[in-house]
Amino acid sequence: VFLGCAAIAFGPAAALVLLTVAAEPLRVIVLVAGAFFWLLSLLAASLLWFVSVQLSGREDAALLLLGAAAAVLLQELCRFACFKMLKKADEGLATLSEDGQSPISLRQMAYVSGLSFGIVSGVFSITNTLADSAGPGTVGIHGDSPYYFITSAFLTMALVLLHTFWGIIFFDACERRHAGGLGLVVGSHLLTSGLTFLNPWYEATLGPIFILTLCTGLWAFGTAGGSFHNVLKCLSCKQEPEGQVMLYSALQVPPEE
Repeated sequence: VFLGCAAIAFGPAAALVLLTVAAEPLRVIVLVAGAFFWLLSLLAASLLWFVSVQLSGREDAALLLLGAAAAVLLQELCRFACFKMLKKADEGLATLSEDGQSPISLRQMAYVSGLSFGIVSGVFSITNTLADSAGPGTVGIHGDSPYYFITSAFLTMALVLLHTFWGIIFFDACERRHAGGLGLVVGSHLLTSGLTFLNPWYEATLGPIFILTLCTGLWAFGTAGGSFHNVLKCLSCKQEPEGQVMLYSALQVPPEE
């Protein structure tokens, strides 16, 4: 159960890191920077929760809901701070390069930082659950749902992918100064966090979150410049013909008399 849930939760993220990030040093640096900013949001949310509990003297569902909303807003605020820092770094790299262009584009930074946000968020959300899944014990023996572990794994996987998509959309909206895109990212993040409060009614949680993940992924794909034609061309594995034609008739040696 432990190995299966860990593979479900972090399998796609591990594949993305190995195939698209690990071979590029600059992307690894952006990955670490994004993780640092998410940890800053966690620290701020933890301090806010501690102060709220101490002042109110209670830990009821209403306070937990407000705490989750505040944590989401702090994450998006730190994402914006990450965008500002990476924007400055991109300008600095472009200044230092010989051709005046940065070796890593802002869209690549958005993808990598979003992926790092998702990975660190997933690690903190499922670590204790994975530790319990290693045993000993049997889930559901007292009438609870036996699908707790596998549902948590799928929710974590969706959260990692959502953060990756949100990073692409958020950075593009900041670059274009599009307030609507920023609002949709923050709103969908709040909606995803709110849906988790419906657990253990997993049918009402998994379905909407995965539909939201699919829609957000398509939105991020279009934002990054993707198209259906490019997908078909990628799946066909056909190489486009060369645009140049070499005429060999003029290179022939004249026949000897």
